Amino acid sequence: MLSLFLPMFAHVLLCTLLYALLTVARAPAVWGVCGDVPAVAALANRKALISANLSNQFEWPLFFHVVCLIALFAPVSNESAMVILAWIFVGGRVLHSVVQIAMNDVRVRGVIFTINFIAVIAMWVIYASILLGT
Repeated sequence: MLSLFLPMFAHVLLCTLLYALLTVARAPAVWGVCGDVPAVAALANRKALISANLSNQFEWPLFFHVVCLIALFAPVSNESAMVILAWIFVGGRVLHSVVQIAMNDVRVRGVIFTINFIAVIAMWVIYASILLGT
């Protein structure tokens, strides 16, 4: 089930990138450095958005990681569907992050979140249907 581990790892990498962005965004206020670098100043103006997006990575994605871990230890017969849905979820999380941090368009974010939500729900339904024998 390495193929299901990879989207989980990609989400961890996204969170790592967000932590790095937040660190750079906070640098002028925390360390008093880099405030005159335009890219850092632009990030500093977006630190609230970066922070909010990082918090979002630990809300609904929790259900994604749980169903992936369950599937890693008790594989399902429909692994390819689970992997496709996992990559849809991770791709959506990346898009959600870009939209929230770059332009903060709530409507677009809502559509992306809905796709992410459905992908994870579908993963749970697939797994539950196999376990419940339906």
